[in-house]
Amino acid sequence: MDRQAYVENIVDHFEHPRNKGRMDDADVQLGGGNPGCGDLITIYAKIGADDRVEDLSFEGAGCTISQAGGSIVTELAKGMTLDEVKDLGIPAITEEMGEEIVKSRVRCATLALGTLQAALDQFRRDRDRREAGLPPLEVKPFEV
Repeated sequence: MDRQAYVENIVDHFEHPRNKGRMDDADVQLGGGNPGCGDLITIYAKIGADDRVEDLSFEGAGCTISQAGGSIVTELAKGMTLDEVKDLGIPAITEEMGEEIVKSRVRCATLALGTLQAALDQFRRDRDRREAGLPPLEVKPFEV
């Protein structure tokens, strides 16, 4: 894709976000943000018995790139295993948003992915603690 196509994709995700909204029955939810610029995102995830992401949604406020990133990441990760989501990185975001945009705004572009990965880590820790008969740990929001 050329730069204009990437920009149009980002604007489309910002203006018509996919999977945006609170998920009341989420197995895990976690907020994240960029303190320097005010971008905020909360990720909600429903995890299946096979460690597959069954459903994802997000809420947030901030710049076009961070909020489009929430929409893009929830589309990308839905249906993946926890390990597959953990392996997603900047190349996956670059493929969707373009190298020029990601390089210039990496913190905004990767906020949703980092928050999702931290949420899934929290889900695993909480599940392991439950199985061991221990209470869940309190987790601080993800910051980039």
